[in-house]
Amino acid sequence: MADAETWALALFRRSVLKQRKLAAIAEMLGPTDRLRCLDLGSDNGVVSLLLRRRGGRWASADLTPEAVASIRELVSDDVHQIDEAKRLPFADAEFDRVVVVDMLEHVASDEAFAAELARVTKPRGRLIVNTPYLKDTALRRVRRAIGQTDEKHGHLRPGYTPESLAALLSPRFTLDHHRTYSRFFSEAVDTAVNWGVERLGKKSSAKGMVVTTADLQQHRKAFRVYSLIYPAISLISRFDGLIPWASGYMLVAALTRRD
Repeated sequence: MADAETWALALFRRSVLKQRKLAAIAEMLGPTDRLRCLDLGSDNGVVSLLLRRRGGRWASADLTPEAVASIRELVSDDVHQIDEAKRLPFADAEFDRVVVVDMLEHVASDEAFAAELARVTKPRGRLIVNTPYLKDTALRRVRRAIGQTDEKHGHLRPGYTPESLAALLSPRFTLDHHRTYSRFFSEAVDTAVNWGVERLGKKSSAKGMVVTTADLQQHRKAFRVYSLIYPAISLISRFDGLIPWASGYMLVAALTRRD
């Protein structure tokens, strides 16, 4: 577990998107000490690990065996594989906080999944949703042209707007606030990184491109090369600050469960 944690944190520290994702989620989430919390869909588990370090009693769950094994390798306990066609394996009104990380776009019936999110969230509990922001841009068209399609990433829909997300989750939840992150330059960097990972032979799954500890250990040399160029990647991503008026490619929203 210690070795897995070391590799996962090393990757996190060299991923602009993962760092901004966690920062956006944490900003919406608020304190979690003494609260019962759930994270759904946290990629290779590093988000699960870092959320648990914020305090509270956490459960984690994901859709595929690979993702669940990767999460369990980092956090060990209270990790579940879920079947979207069935009820979530949790009690009614069990959680004070529920965090959905890049999962809503992967489930066949987002309406049924929304109902389950409402069932397991306590009245006045908080739901945080992170999902692609729905917009059609030249960069998105480039991604599709080079094979980075929604289908390859396991997306059954391209994303949501704040309005469509609020409509999906009402009347059970009230949308409190939202924001986007990862503007053009960060998205361009992510496109290049995903292209490089594909060249190494990593296959996508129903949860997209999940880079696990085993992948990092298998491709140590490539990771070292990437680490050397990461400062340039980080610098490019900061150019997002030059276009503050532009919306980002990722949407994060905080909602409250109605009584």
